[in-house]
Amino acid sequence: MPERIKLPVRSKLTEKVLREAVPVVGRDYQIFDTDVRGFAACIYRGGGRAFTLDYRHAGRQRRMTFGRWPEWSVSAARERAKEIRREIDAGADPLAQRGALREAPRVDDLIERYCAQHLPKLAERNASDQKSALAKMVAPVWGRKLVTEITSTDVDKLLNKIAEGRPRPHKEKPNNRAKKLQPSKPTPVRANRIGEVLRKMFTLAVEWGWCEDNPAQRFHRRIETARERFLSKDEINSLAAALDAAEDRRAADIIRMCMLTGARLGEVRQARFEQFNLEHMSWSKPPAMTKQRRVHRVPISDETASIVRQRQLVVPRGTPWLFPSDTPGQPVQEVRRFWAQIQQECGLQEVHIHDLRHTFASLLVSGGASLEMIGKLLGHSQMQTTLRYAHLMDSPLRAGVDAVASAFRPKPRLVHDADDQGGRKTA
Repeated sequence: MPERIKLPVRSKLTEKVLREAVPVVGRDYQIFDTDVRGFAACIYRGGGRAFTLDYRHAGRQRRMTFGRWPEWSVSAARERAKEIRREIDAGADPLAQRGALREAPRVDDLIERYCAQHLPKLAERNASDQKSALAKMVAPVWGRKLVTEITSTDVDKLLNKIAEGRPRPHKEKPNNRAKKLQPSKPTPVRANRIGEVLRKMFTLAVEWGWCEDNPAQRFHRRIETARERFLSKDEINSLAAALDAAEDRRAADIIRMCMLTGARLGEVRQARFEQFNLEHMSWSKPPAMTKQRRVHRVPISDETASIVRQRQLVVPRGTPWLFPSDTPGQPVQEVRRFWAQIQQECGLQEVHIHDLRHTFASLLVSGGASLEMIGKLLGHSQMQTTLRYAHLMDSPLRAGVDAVASAFRPKPRLVHDADDQGGRKTA
């Protein structure tokens, strides 16, 4: 019979003891320390070594592994064992606490639940943007952190980084890998939007009992400079001429409807024939199409109605979309290339399709429309959004000020000319 190896059961643990400990084939064993009760070094059959602490809690025998040798020195492990022993003597169960910590929800879990339960309530485009932002900007930084670990300082650091922007490829040659990236551009608006998403997400986390406070409740909101680009009369005429001459009538009509109705590009792309009442000259946009997730009914002009009638003639019967895609069963998806061509023809390089919506509002203002009317036509849910066009009303305001000044201006009065012997009156 092979000679049985006698293993040390209790010894003052030192670096030498662990270094000289011999692994046993087929089983692990422990060497308990003589100084700290329950503190031991476990010698694994594969040759590894780790520090453990045996203790009893509520009548149950427990064993906690808390560090590997040689990453942990014996002296450091002994001090940690003393700390754990003090917690146990105070009534704590460190092994149960570790298990609860391991099962505690992390930010990845919060993002997953937020996307599953909250985003379906939002408009499709908004939900898609939020999901993408969380996956690209939040999850890589916070994903493995516990929800309870996130602080307001963490939120500020993340939003500061987002606000700084990041280098992007030049738009002129996006496929040229050797071309240098453009320098970073500040993106304060994006930081504000993500801050709003985080605030909502952690508000729900508080409701779900995943944390007690919302670290994004009072995030620092950066100053936003609203984009103000309105087409001049000459630019409008040039755009109209280019659209009339365009070969792609489908894309041209989409751009024309954006200009004629002030609708968002997505609303026009997804427009259906059933939404238009040509007898009452109206367009009823369903909640799924609008940013505010509610029905938005607006009047349409004769020019817009003409586009709808023309599309009825060219679109195959049974197709619901005004602007169907080449892929069956879907509306058209892409008009950016067409818009880039129009920009080049008309010299509108700095004009976005969404600027047509702003131009629509500016023309309403010049026509005497009130802010309330503009808000209803554009589908704004908050007057604050419409107020961005208030400065365009300077002309009528100035006329009102001039009227007050005219009323207050002293009227001419008759006076006697001292040099006039005949007492002639002069004004």
